[in-house]
Amino acid sequence: MQMTTVPDALTTSISTSILNLLLRHHRTTDPTPAPAMAFPHQLRHISAFVREGAPVVFTLPGFPCKSPNPAKVLGHLPDQGERLSLTFLDNLCTDIQRLHPPGARVIICSDGHIFGDFIGVPDNHIDAYTDELRTQIGQLGLKRLCVFDLRDVLGNLPHPEKRTHVHDRYAPALDDLRAEIHADDNTLSLYRGITRFLVEDTPHWPGTRSALQRVCRSRAYGVIQRSRAWGNLIAEHHPNAVRLSIHPQPVGAAKLGIRLLDAPDAWTTPWHSAALRRADGTWTLMPRAKAAGLGRLVHLDGKPSHFQQD
Repeated sequence: MQMTTVPDALTTSISTSILNLLLRHHRTTDPTPAPAMAFPHQLRHISAFVREGAPVVFTLPGFPCKSPNPAKVLGHLPDQGERLSLTFLDNLCTDIQRLHPPGARVIICSDGHIFGDFIGVPDNHIDAYTDELRTQIGQLGLKRLCVFDLRDVLGNLPHPEKRTHVHDRYAPALDDLRAEIHADDNTLSLYRGITRFLVEDTPHWPGTRSALQRVCRSRAYGVIQRSRAWGNLIAEHHPNAVRLSIHPQPVGAAKLGIRLLDAPDAWTTPWHSAALRRADGTWTLMPRAKAAGLGRLVHLDGKPSHFQQD
């Protein structure tokens, strides 16, 4: 496909409009919305694609696997929460195409294998989850999305070897991470959020609550190390892409946090919850146990899908 260079003034206008589309769904803990010019990293990367007349490429680490806590999710496979989120991302690319005819695409960088050992999810469940994501993308005709995972990088190596390879090559040193958590409020918030998820996702702990919290605080360091390693690997394989995140990000950060679906908590994702269709037709995410008290369970193709409020 022949690409046409876009003049600088038009590049700036189009790139700002694209970023404003994304900012409608900004996932952040900052209380005050910020203008597009407060996001120079994203504007620079978007502008490079627009200037060259190329599709804007986004990378989104996430969609790892379902939580192992049955009080939060319907099972270990993607369900309506993922379908809605994937459709949202594809629709976002369609909206971008109205502003920038070459359009956009999202590379979903599924990261379950990176820290599956820390979160207690077996590798075969992670493979099944990622395979079903690809199936959903095909069935829904979401041509602007694709999935990238460790199999695309390291083939059929045993999963523990893949994790070791990525950690050794790309992860930050533990001492450096500890120092950052003590010095940076955003990293501290991430550490606390991950610790909370790890505690919630360990439903059958045989010891005391305080012992579980100690173990999860230690695991949280490992999850962040591996997550950073995965981000560094993605940047190496997709160096020019606009970096998105499912975690809240501060204004001006190198990654832009994006909210996939309506949820009461900025940390809620489809893989830590179940989807509830409200009586008015809108959707939200919440723990399975809560959704079950508000609606009836709906199956799709013989598998639990979501809850419907009547």
